Amino acid sequence: MQVPTVDELLEPKLQFATGNEAIVYGALLANCRFFAGYPITPATEILELMMKYLPILKEGYCIQMEDEISSLAAIIGASWNNYRTMTATSGPGFSLMQENIGYACMTETPCVIVDVQRSGPSTGQPTKAAQGDIMQARWGTHGDHYIIALYPNSIQENLWLTIRAFNLADKYRVPVILLSDAVIAHSREKLVIPFQKNVELAKRVPVTIDREKYHPFRTGYTQSTKVPEMDKFGDEYYTHLTGLTHDIKAYPATESAEIHEKLVRRFYEKIADNRQDIIRFEQKYIEDAEIVVISYGISSRTALMAVEEARKKGLKVGYLRLITIWPFPHDIIYELSNKISKFIVVEMNLGQIYHKIKEHSGSNCEVDRFNSIGGKIPHPKEIMKKVKGGPIKDEIFD
Repeated sequence: MQVPTVDELLEPKLQFATGNEAIVYGALLANCRFFAGYPITPATEILELMMKYLPILKEGYCIQMEDEISSLAAIIGASWNNYRTMTATSGPGFSLMQENIGYACMTETPCVIVDVQRSGPSTGQPTKAAQGDIMQARWGTHGDHYIIALYPNSIQENLWLTIRAFNLADKYRVPVILLSDAVIAHSREKLVIPFQKNVELAKRVPVTIDREKYHPFRTGYTQSTKVPEMDKFGDEYYTHLTGLTHDIKAYPATESAEIHEKLVRRFYEKIADNRQDIIRFEQKYIEDAEIVVISYGISSRTALMAVEEARKKGLKVGYLRLITIWPFPHDIIYELSNKISKFIVVEMNLGQIYHKIKEHSGSNCEVDRFNSIGGKIPHPKEIMKKVKGGPIKDEIFD
C-alpha cells in the first residue's frame, strides 16, 4: 500500500470542520508525527483523529496512554528522538500534566500541549466551555519557568496557531500550550486547508560543533542565542537529561546557586528577549477609542459583536483580542491605558486576565470586567451594559 502524503490525506482542501479537526490538520501540516494522549471531554476527538491519520503516514505514531501523566512523558521522550510531538487534554488532565510540563521546561524539550478547556474545578461541567485554565497555563507547574501559550478564536485560526505552536516550540526549545475551549472545539465553520508546501516550518537549532565539544545545554556555538543546539538521542553526540538543576553538560549541580540562577534566567530571557517575535494580538477601532473591550478565545467573538454595535450607536469603543496569552503583552496594555479612560475585560472565568490588565495599566485608566461562568458565553447585550454603564434596551439586538 502506497503511503499517502499529508496533502492527499487532507482532502478536500475546503471543509466544514470543527475546531478539534482543525487542530489535527494543523498538527499534520506541521509535521507532527508522534501523538500520545488519553480520552477526555471535550478533547477526545483530537486523539481519535490522530489515531486515524498518523499510523498511515510515514513514521507516524499515535499511542493511547494510561493517563495524562504518561502521555506527556511519552511526547517528551519522542521529541528527543527528533519527532514533532503533541498531546491534547482538558482541565483535569491538564492538572495531571503539570509536573511533566516542568520537566519539559527544565530539559528545554519542544512539544505542543493542547488544553481544550471545560468548566471546573475538578470534574466540573465536562461538556461546557470555560476559560478557567489561563493562570494554570502560566503557573501550573512549580518553580520559576517561562511558557508560551496561544489562544485562537476560530476554526481557521485553530489550524494556523497549531502550526505556529510547533514552530515556536522548536525555535525556542520550549513546551507550547495551545488553549482552546469546548465551544471552539465542537463548533463547525468553513476551513481552508493549505497545501503543505505553502506552510512555513521552523527548525530546531542544529548541532554544528564537534562531538567532543558538544554539550546539550550550552548556547552560542555559532550565534548569539540563548537557545541551545539540539541533537537527538542515538546520534553521534552524547546527550544526558535530568530534571535537576544542571550545568551545560546536563550533569546535576543542585548545590550551586550560581548555576541555578544562570540556567533559570536563561529560560526567561530566551523568551523575554524575543517577545516581539512571539506576541500576537488583534485590535480594531482603537484610533479614537475612549473605552477598549479586551477579550480572547470564544468570548472575544461576542465581545467584538458588542463593540461593533456600540460603534453603530456612536460610542467610541475599541477592541483588543489577545492571541498570545503568555508571554503577556503588557506593552500594548500600558500603551493603550495611557490613551483611554477605561478597559472592560470580558472572559469566561472570575477574572484571571483582568488582574494582569490592572497590573499593567496606567493609574488614570479604570479597569472594569464582565465575567461569565457555568458554560455561558458572554452575550453582546451584557457587554453593552458594561460599556454604557447601565441597562440597555432589548431592541438594540433584536
